[in-house]
Order: sequence, then structure tokens, then C-alpha cells
Amino acid sequence: MRRPLRIVLITSCCFIAVITAASLAGIRINTTSSYPRGIYRMTNDPIEKGSLVIFCPPDNAAIRQAYERGYIGAGFCPGGYEYMIKKIMAAKNDHVQISVVGVSVNGALLPNSKPMDADLEGRQLLHINTDIATLDDHSVLLMSDYNPKSFDARYFGLVDKSQIISTINPLWIW
Repeated sequence: MRRPLRIVLITSCCFIAVITAASLAGIRINTTSSYPRGIYRMTNDPIEKGSLVIFCPPDNAAIRQAYERGYIGAGFCPGGYEYMIKKIMAAKNDHVQISVVGVSVNGALLPNSKPMDADLEGRQLLHINTDIATLDDHSVLLMSDYNPKSFDARYFGLVDKSQIISTINPLWIW
């Protein structure tokens, strides 16, 4: 085997080994704008209100539309979707209302939670409207408190807690 080809093969194998080791260690890269882009690490912290989490999105019409439009990419979640990162803004016994005005938790309107009528390319967005619902043990409200234009519960609704993979913390963001 010629030397340049050997160098390329060895470099490629090393790269794949590093990526695999990082993935097994719970390292994830966020390329979306819902939270700062960067490198995050999955943790064993409790999954509770206020936690930043990585999860598989529900397979519903809003998620299918998001995938078709490129808001979310391909990945390893059911339906072939990529993982998403959001914060748990409401959990068990919280009262949640999602409307055209925004998202309220226990009667308080969350800042920057008003859903957009159209995406940045002018395409109409599906909206979730939920009368006041009291969350049970299984449901959580996942949203971004970082980006007001995030694709979150305003569009895809409540998520079953079983879809959460882990809490996650930033290691290096840019």
C-alpha cells in the first residue's frame, strides 16, 4: 500500500475512533440555534423542571413538517429524526395553556413564547392550541428560553417524559 493512502486510512480510522468514543461518553454537538451552538455532555442529573434535556421529538404532523422543511435533521430517533435540546418549562401538576398569545405556565405567560404565524421563508406554521391542561407524571413542556424563534412546544405540543434521553450541559459553546 502506498504511503499517502496508508496515512489517509490511519487518519480516517483515528477520526472514527474519536467520534465513537465521544458519542459513547455522552458528548453531543448542537448545530441548531435553539440553544448556543457547541459541544454538550449528557449527565446523570435528575430530569426535572428547569433541566436542559436532550430528547427524541414526538412523531406528529408538526415534527414531520419540520423535518420536511429542514428545521430538524435526520437522526437516530423514531421516525428518523435527530435529537433535540430544550428546557423543561413545565412538569407534573403545572397548568399549561398554549395559544396564539403564547405559552402560560401556572397562569404566567412565558417570555418570548408567542408562536410565529410563518417561518423565516414565509411558510405557514402549524400551531398547537391547548386549553389549560394540568400535566401528569408523564407529560412535560419543552421550550427554549434562549431563542424566541425556536421550534418547540408552541408547534409540536407536550412531550412524553419517556422521550427524554438525558439532561445535558454545555461544555464548549460558540
